[in-house]
Amino acid sequence: MLRWALAFLVVALIAAIFGFGGIASSAEGIARILFFGFLVLAVVSFLMNTMRDATS
Repeated sequence: MLRWALAFLVVALIAAIFGFGGIASSAEGIARILFFGFLVLAVVSFLMNTMRDATS
């Protein structure tokens, strides 16, 4: 998921350089959603792993 976020960020940056405002903002929005989704899943995974190790 982080790879997709980075890919959309690159697309947004390239589109912004060439002046495609609508495409840049759309790609930036998608990249932001994917990045925060990745962060949430990473934190949940970390917490679940910590709780599993504590019960063992």
